[in-house]
Amino acid sequence: MSLGLQRAGLRLVGGIDHWDCAQRTFDFNLAPARCMNADLTNVSVQSILDFFSVEAKEIDVIVGGPPCQGFSTVGKRDEKDPRNRLWWHFYSLVAELRPAYILLENVEGILLMQKGAVRDSIISSFGELGYHMASSLLRAADYGVPQLRKRAFFMGWLDGLSAPGFPSKLREQYVSVEKAIFDLPALSSGESTDRYTHEPQSDYQRARRKNAATLHNHEAANHPADLVRILRHIPDGGNRKSIPDSLQPKSGFHNSYARLSSKKPAIAVTSNMRKPSSARATHPTQDRGLTVREGLRLQSFDDDFIVLGSRTAQYEQVGNAVPPLLASCIGKEILNAYASNRPETIVEVRMQPATALEHSVDESTPQLHLAY
Repeated sequence: MSLGLQRAGLRLVGGIDHWDCAQRTFDFNLAPARCMNADLTNVSVQSILDFFSVEAKEIDVIVGGPPCQGFSTVGKRDEKDPRNRLWWHFYSLVAELRPAYILLENVEGILLMQKGAVRDSIISSFGELGYHMASSLLRAADYGVPQLRKRAFFMGWLDGLSAPGFPSKLREQYVSVEKAIFDLPALSSGESTDRYTHEPQSDYQRARRKNAATLHNHEAANHPADLVRILRHIPDGGNRKSIPDSLQPKSGFHNSYARLSSKKPAIAVTSNMRKPSSARATHPTQDRGLTVREGLRLQSFDDDFIVLGSRTAQYEQVGNAVPPLLASCIGKEILNAYASNRPETIVEVRMQPATALEHSVDESTPQLHLAY
């Protein structure tokens, strides 16, 4: 999310995460912006501002993905629900800083949870702070990402400011797995390489490769020999039905041990993408799960983005990420809405509610503060 919004034109103030691996990856790739390693349940707003050496008036956009499961029914919220901890601290952060715009990201089910009660509770809660809210379910493949992943987004804006719209679909023809990752070197189980062996063959591959000379995060999981033997029976886009009865795994779901289709976008990339026993986590033509780099490509990260931490932590970071190409499209909508306001209007609107901090904003590019 950070990378995509930055590329949309927003100036990144920093991020907050309570996971050292994610913090290191953020700092390595998004410098000079920094990630604060903190738990929102026990950190003060002033300590956040001090860490980033900014004033409250410099924070124009707050973005995050807090859990929302504690919203049980419209108008009724269980403050004791432990899943509310991050939600309420995110909400409190918005209440105190009063940015012009806010953006929330969550799983697609949030829009239908409790028959829409959770969605309505989010909208009404921010309404109490003076924010209009709009929600939408976006499919990553519609914005150039070679993945059918769906995510729910809520965009909020203070009453009196221009409303951002959700981005229109950019592509009629989806980017396939083949066009996304087939220029990367072939690997057998347990192999790795840091060298490219083929030139990019598609516009998407060229855009992700850029001028990278060294290949990072491209190491295949070391699968047992019997698993590799099983995978050899599964064709491109096929599933476990092609496995002979004598080799059928005794565990797994009906869609386990399925290959991605090379001619279609991937399904949602998850932290289990290296495990063929997960749903459609197997390379279309090679007898192994996906590498971290292949997962990054399917999430629309460029090859110069390097994920740090243990192998398990790398996969988890990739699986948790919002595709940068999708985030960039959303960021442009927020930026356009912000730019359409007169600066004095933004100042006036942010100061209207009685709980608002008495501060103003300048006429520069809106800054972004990511709070997770």
